[in-house]
Amino acid sequence: MTLWVVALSHFLHVMGTVVWIGGILMTLLVILPGSKAALESPPMVGKLMKEVAKRYTPLANISILLLIATGIIMLYYDKNYTSFLDLKKSWNVVIALKHLCVATMIIIHFYRGLILNKKIEKFSSQVNEKQSSRLKKISLDLVKVNLALGIIVLLLTAVSLSM
Repeated sequence: MTLWVVALSHFLHVMGTVVWIGGILMTLLVILPGSKAALESPPMVGKLMKEVAKRYTPLANISILLLIATGIIMLYYDKNYTSFLDLKKSWNVVIALKHLCVATMIIIHFYRGLILNKKIEKFSSQVNEKQSSRLKKISLDLVKVNLALGIIVLLLTAVSLSM
């Protein structure tokens, strides 16, 4: 039974990672540049990206919850794990760094979705284009930060699996 719990947890953890980090990668490197090239109109690009985000965000949110749940299960059964406070072991340090990056990604994700996007909509509806543009740039920069952190998380995962 334990084998199946751990195997299923690993599978769901990988699926959650693919959806979340893969979605960020796809959005930044494929959808956004493609929409800018094809639509040529900033308002249309914005409208498309809003629709993409409306469909992607629930998948990302589910993935985050899945990653947290499966991560807890995987840590519970991992032979290397002793305690969050045991930083004498290199493996624990790598995992702690990974979790710090993931926590930062989660904070950024929910800040963008719950706070920043509401501010952008507020300023867009008030026809304050300068403020709205500035907030949109911050939002895009935060997505780029999350992509960089996601790549670091994948690298730290590879390091931890090699130890």
